[in-house]
Amino acid sequence: MSGSEIEAYTKRSHELALLCPTMVDPPYKRIELYLKGLVPEIQSHVTSARLTTIQQVVQLAHRLTDQAVEQNKLPKRIGAATTSGASSGDKRKWDGTSSRGSTSVQTQSQQRKTDDHKSPSQQSSGGQSHGGYKGNHPKCNRCSLHHSGPCTRGNCHRCNKPGHVAKDCRSAYPVNQNRQQPQQNQRQQQGNNKGCFQCGAEGHFKKDCPQLNQNNNNNQGNGNNGNNNNNGARGRVFVIGQGEARNDPNVVTGKFLLDDFYVTVLFDSGADTSYVSLEVSKMLKRTPTPLSDKHTVELANGKSLEASHVVKGCQLILANQTFSIDLIPIVLGSFDVVIGMDWLSQHRAEILCNEKIVRVPGLGSEPLMIRGDKRSAVENIISLLKAQKCLRKGHTAILALVTDTTEKEKKLEDFPVVRDYPEVFPEELPGLPPHRQVEFQIDLAPGAAPVARAPYRLAPSELEELSTQLQELLDKGFIRPSSSPWGAPVLFVKKKDGTFRMCIDYRELNKVTVKNRYPLPRIDDLFDQLQGSSYYSKIDLRSGYHQLRVREEDVSKTAFRTRYGHYEFLVMPFGLTNAPAVFMDLMNRVCKPYLDKFVIVFIDDILIYSKSKEEHEQHLRLILELLRKEQLYAKFSKCDFWLREVHFLGHVVNKDGIHVDPSKVESIKNWPAPRTPKEIRQFLGLAGYYRRFIKDFSKIAQPLTLLTQKGVVYHWGNAQELAFQHLKDRLCSAPILSLPEGTDDFVVYCDASIQGLGCVLMQRDKVIAYASRQLKVHEKNYTTHDLELGAVVFALKLWRHYLYGTKCAIYTDHRSLEHIFKQKELNMRQRRWVELLNDYECSIRYHPGKANVVADALSRKDTTPKRVRALQLTIHSSLPSQIRAAQIEALKPENVRTEALRGSRQRLEQKEDGAYYVTGRIWVPHYGDLRELVMDEAHKSRYSVHPGSDKMYHDIKTTYWWPSMKAHIATYVSKCLTCARVKTEYQKPSGLLQQPEIPQWKWEQISMDFVTGLPRSQRGNDTIWVIVDRLTKSAHFLAIKETDKFSTLAEIYLKEVVSRHGVPTSIISDRDARFTSELWQAMHKSFGSRLDMSTAYHPQTDGQSERTIQTLEDMLRACVIDFGNSWERHLPLVEFSYNNSYHTSWDFIIH
Repeated sequence: MSGSEIEAYTKRSHELALLCPTMVDPPYKRIELYLKGLVPEIQSHVTSARLTTIQQVVQLAHRLTDQAVEQNKLPKRIGAATTSGASSGDKRKWDGTSSRGSTSVQTQSQQRKTDDHKSPSQQSSGGQSHGGYKGNHPKCNRCSLHHSGPCTRGNCHRCNKPGHVAKDCRSAYPVNQNRQQPQQNQRQQQGNNKGCFQCGAEGHFKKDCPQLNQNNNNNQGNGNNGNNNNNGARGRVFVIGQGEARNDPNVVTGKFLLDDFYVTVLFDSGADTSYVSLEVSKMLKRTPTPLSDKHTVELANGKSLEASHVVKGCQLILANQTFSIDLIPIVLGSFDVVIGMDWLSQHRAEILCNEKIVRVPGLGSEPLMIRGDKRSAVENIISLLKAQKCLRKGHTAILALVTDTTEKEKKLEDFPVVRDYPEVFPEELPGLPPHRQVEFQIDLAPGAAPVARAPYRLAPSELEELSTQLQELLDKGFIRPSSSPWGAPVLFVKKKDGTFRMCIDYRELNKVTVKNRYPLPRIDDLFDQLQGSSYYSKIDLRSGYHQLRVREEDVSKTAFRTRYGHYEFLVMPFGLTNAPAVFMDLMNRVCKPYLDKFVIVFIDDILIYSKSKEEHEQHLRLILELLRKEQLYAKFSKCDFWLREVHFLGHVVNKDGIHVDPSKVESIKNWPAPRTPKEIRQFLGLAGYYRRFIKDFSKIAQPLTLLTQKGVVYHWGNAQELAFQHLKDRLCSAPILSLPEGTDDFVVYCDASIQGLGCVLMQRDKVIAYASRQLKVHEKNYTTHDLELGAVVFALKLWRHYLYGTKCAIYTDHRSLEHIFKQKELNMRQRRWVELLNDYECSIRYHPGKANVVADALSRKDTTPKRVRALQLTIHSSLPSQIRAAQIEALKPENVRTEALRGSRQRLEQKEDGAYYVTGRIWVPHYGDLRELVMDEAHKSRYSVHPGSDKMYHDIKTTYWWPSMKAHIATYVSKCLTCARVKTEYQKPSGLLQQPEIPQWKWEQISMDFVTGLPRSQRGNDTIWVIVDRLTKSAHFLAIKETDKFSTLAEIYLKEVVSRHGVPTSIISDRDARFTSELWQAMHKSFGSRLDMSTAYHPQTDGQSERTIQTLEDMLRACVIDFGNSWERHLPLVEFSYNNSYHTSWDFIIH
């Protein structure tokens, strides 16, 4: 498609849009219709630009067409039919149409020129119906057409010069002046002259027009007296698509934060001012300020926009630095913000185009480097229209995301302080290390004789590698030829990068070596030092063992035998049993002045930690200076500096605490189910590395541990699978453990059961560590008292480094332990443990049991981690889908036996939601442990509060069903530890009882009583007023103060009882002073209510209130134990649960 053809096509498209407006509404339909008429080469490029207006599409299509014609990718004229089916004659007719609407008149010269360029077939079709070319002109080798004179195809039709087309020609007059042209055609040519659009003269563009420049100067000098009506400020702004900007190396863009909104920013040195799109400016919570003068923005495409407001003081965050910027709202295309020269010059910013970096100097010691979006490696593969067409034809679409995983190489000069010590980071070790205060020595056991083994057979590739590495070691001076009687074989291990590591098999030497018992530091102790730190640097020594000499008399013992000779090491080799301990000794001596201050050393790993940036700079410099002085060298590629989060010894450490290393957790997440006891040990070994993150680790792992014992038949059953999955889930969602701060406020919570011991260490309500272990065989015979005391001893021994020498509180649920220090008669085991307890300054406190009053239970400290509450909330939304999935698995042949459905399987009915029901209740299968989940929700949630088995069964059976559900629920409730603590067994009173008259209407007869002596809540309340309806058994639990006056109680009574249920006819109560007061009796006399007082010292008269209070106390105890916080906070939930539970007297739920 040539330039004139696309102009005609565009004009025709605009005319059709006016004729058929419904076909081009909304605007994207008009764009799609316009794109369909373009040639495929142009269509794909325009589509990929993702432009939003028809004007942008037309401009880009014209520009790409002109470029294609200039590069001879498209012919200047196309004689064939257009895509719409028009004939060549029609097409030439449209070619002659000017942009101003003048009709094309084809002159004789034009007709002759067209005839000269016709193909033979076209020329013959004009006068003769058959045969080839009949004229006398020769065939041109350039255009393959017949014409006279030189070929002009590819030249400008205006000036006859190559390199441009006629519509871009700047020639004042055409070259062919000798030809006679009609007057109308001359006017058309004059109209097509590409002169200045401002003054009409030729030879320059509008932007360089002297008249325009003169007008601008007049406007600036004379204020509003200039000739131009636009007397305000004039700005210029770049116009470019976001996709083009990303791939253009000279354009810097990026996503940054503007007033808490992420926006796409273009750094444009061609823009005089900074701008913001109208859409974004509306989102900013700032009031635009009117401009004193009208601001005209001239775009690069020649259009002009006017702006009258500016948004001042916007906060723009670039590379963690906040800048203030004033933005003018205008209509922008692909970008949200354009940063112009006003901001760039104010901050003396430099745009490094090819690197896509904006450098802002003057912010601290180092300039601020703002990195823009990188160029995309792959441009658009297929256009949107082509993709839609392929999808309509049924082609398969595959989305492939290609990312560049190559990391930018670290450079020494990029790190402050580090760049000052290049000699610490050589490419290779310089040679034999100096003599140090520690040398590696090999002490043999008495009677040990030299051992020599024959060399192993090696593959040809390994022999080649052996020869190379031997020569390298000889060149460095690390080995020398030997005549030692000792000799170990050599083997190779393949590294991750595919290269080989030479290893010496020193197993025989290690057997006769006296072991060096130098202590390696405990990992827990190392992490304790990191409290309060937030900046980290990690240094890894280069071939650390090779930086330590072997004692001269022990060099011969390191000898190894190869095909190429017998050699011995002068430096410490890998594979010797005492190597870690000796190197640890060296590093501790070297770093001794800084240990436990800001340095952690673990063999050849050095971790530097600091609380602030300034401290870290000082600490890092001290360590690098020390390494340079001691001639210890590090491997720069394995070092990390100025980190805010560091991976160290299998954990992730930052200012918030210690996390599980995600890479380690990933291996656990994908671990297949073990098939042998050995595989179970492997899994527990990996998972046990993070046992400090998991509460009750040993209890959870007990089914797995049992299978590793000798004499136990290996059987992987349901319990093992559940424990395996539970451990994996707990590890993948392990909490963040805090680092201890100081040595005060430690609290230990201990518990013991027949499964094992468990304890939690906390400090100021933050979990420091979890610990647990299973009971040993002999411990299973311990009494409950000794087991609970054993849990306390276990915690003190485990966390001695935290608790020794400081005050701490130990909580246990065994009350007798509180008096362990006063107990006179102790068995031998208890005496030994009490002596250990005397070494600590600890106080043992107990959790109240079922015999305690409610006031003591409600005053207990909250210990439940909040993460458990969040876990409960995430279960319910997915429960129906979990049940459906479990039903599908349970009905499989290999699982259906465990469901014990028997005859009930025929009763299963599948409904529209895909789930199976029995008599309208959803079936909960045994598979997946969902029954436990349902019972947990019905028993332990805030809205149920530990009901009894009967109430719980009637609550669950309205929605769920499974075989023997009532028996399962009874067993579940009997094993609930919270219920065992808080609930007392209530027996029916003996003797004959006279039942009061049953009321005829709800809330017609009520009873009331007070629960007093409670801990004072935040609102000052310390009493619960219990009011019970004798017919429906529903109740109100009202929090009041024991000192409340009668007027306050009367107001509460009217608000909570009378206004909701009306005036009762009878009120049963005890002889509390509040109920016997004259004011109380006078008020109810005026209401017409009868007051029935109980007999003194005979609370059975008000048995309804007394029994409700017993239930209330149990529920409040359970709430405080399970959920913590103040009793008053749980009171509304307790009332809700009580009133919505099953009552045996009615045999259904009242509410």
